[in-house]
Amino acid sequence: MSKYVYLDEINNINDIKKIPHDKYPVLAQEIRNFLVENVSKTGGHLASNLGVVELTMALHLVLNLPKDKIVWDVGHQAYTHKILTGRKDDFTTLRCFEGLSGFPKRNESEADSFDTGHSSTSISAALGIATANKLNGNDDKVVAVIGDGALTGGLAFEALNNVAALKRNFVIVLNDNNMSIAENVGGMSKYLNKIRVGEHYNEFKVDVEHLLKGIPKIGDNLSAGVKRVKDNFKQFFVHAKFFDDMGVTYIGPVDGHNIDELIRITEDALKIEHPVLIHVLTKKGKGYLPAENNPTKFHGIDSFDVKTGEKINESNVKTYTDIFSDKILELGNENKNIVAITAAMPDGTGLKKFGDKYPDKFFDVGIAEEHAVTFAAGLAANGKKPFISIYSSFYQRAYDQIIHDVCLQNLPVTFIIDRAGLVGKDGETHQGIFDISFFSNIPNMTIIAPKNGRELEKALEFAQKYNGPIAIRFSRGKASNVFENLNNELVMGKSETLIEGKHVAIIAVGNIIEETYNAVKSLNDKGCNPTLINALFLKPFDKEMIDSIAKKYKYIVTIEEGIRHGGYGEAVISYMADKNYKNDVMNLAIEDEFVEQGTVEELRKKLQLDADSICERILNFIK
Repeated sequence: MSKYVYLDEINNINDIKKIPHDKYPVLAQEIRNFLVENVSKTGGHLASNLGVVELTMALHLVLNLPKDKIVWDVGHQAYTHKILTGRKDDFTTLRCFEGLSGFPKRNESEADSFDTGHSSTSISAALGIATANKLNGNDDKVVAVIGDGALTGGLAFEALNNVAALKRNFVIVLNDNNMSIAENVGGMSKYLNKIRVGEHYNEFKVDVEHLLKGIPKIGDNLSAGVKRVKDNFKQFFVHAKFFDDMGVTYIGPVDGHNIDELIRITEDALKIEHPVLIHVLTKKGKGYLPAENNPTKFHGIDSFDVKTGEKINESNVKTYTDIFSDKILELGNENKNIVAITAAMPDGTGLKKFGDKYPDKFFDVGIAEEHAVTFAAGLAANGKKPFISIYSSFYQRAYDQIIHDVCLQNLPVTFIIDRAGLVGKDGETHQGIFDISFFSNIPNMTIIAPKNGRELEKALEFAQKYNGPIAIRFSRGKASNVFENLNNELVMGKSETLIEGKHVAIIAVGNIIEETYNAVKSLNDKGCNPTLINALFLKPFDKEMIDSIAKKYKYIVTIEEGIRHGGYGEAVISYMADKNYKNDVMNLAIEDEFVEQGTVEELRKKLQLDADSICERILNFIK
């Protein structure tokens, strides 16, 4: 007999509606067991998904998918949605190469209404879908599901400001687990806490309004005592007034693990002919004790042992993030003006230790990258030395601020670009392949791409002394130790020759150097002895080095783990064209495409940026 008695009956969209009502709690537990069993093998976002099982079930029971639409903010919490829409048998391939995505994908299921991966987009997207419904003359329901962490993002507030204009049913579900990745921070978090610990606002509001309507209105003769009574009643439920003032009816807080209550309230909300927000309280990691006790660890986790909750084959080798974490702490000891900023990811970006030691100089601004950058600019304008650490793909959200608020004023802000290059299993929305292109196009910006952990430390030392905008990019995972015997000092705009050879000059960028070095060894075995150069400074790049190799080598190759257009290689080729050099130049980079999920090794092979492919492409090039 199957251990998933009721889950086995769900193979298509809306099959959940065949499950007997009294078996919903059993189904919820089966889904949680299924999630833990499968994510323990593939890795993925576990804690968030365990927290929204009943909420997802309720939405699927009340809505008519795919006619009705759910837009999941970020989308990392949509695993139960995928299970309930005919994809449970694909969970063995979750986040694997050519497998099931960890995020909603329109090309994966008609039940996925909008692709997501980054934060705070759901209300805007859902509002667009609902407005299109109105223009198309249909009354299909649209629900946006957004977490309290995502509600710290400015885009969510921009959308809320626009919602009231819809003047028809539109439901926002606020999934409040008091967490984003780490614990939430800021005014909105405190505001929601006030609601969270209060009475059930909506029921109380109805009772109070009924009572107030019964008080006779006798103008100026109304006694001061009665006025005080009215004021006191109003103060009792004023905490949720923000949403009402935005033109959105607030309902809640609602127990996010009481499926009957969720169904009843969602059905009622869908009948209201204007925008509604349902405030749902959930527990991140619900039903799996290790995740309940440490939801940050289980937000996104690699494969783990179900019994202990410990990661399988966890390496003790330091990552680039670990090295940054230790070095920024050291620099903070030396320089009292250094401050550190993160956007809701103190653990992931390596700033937790700095924050623990220097709480007054550490700022977690929430999921608000735009604000983070301009906040850093303000600090820099008043004598501080801000280091802002954000993942490569999330810097995209703050591009105008980098240009307008930092570089235009030439302010000394250090941008730590973590997860640069291929990051692997989170797929298209998280690959860090655009940062070289968009950072290098900005005047006053300096960019460093260290080849190993020791060079990262030197880059950080360089940055703290540099009086202008500077970006340091490094990849996810363990730090390379390739060429650690070389201990050269960093000089502005200068590259580093790693191997002197002949036949061809190869210039490699940052995290791809180790792969390139392996290719060079294969080339040596085939009778080709290349020169290998560490680009190091991507902007300003080493023009003297280019002039030198252009005179010495017929063949020049650039290699980078980033998009070709606007990348380092294109800058080199443009410079050589301006100088009228006639060398044969090959630029190995990522073509004009978004890169899917998979391990870094699998993706490099597909993109022909693995050692074997690099070797073969260079041999074909110089024939």
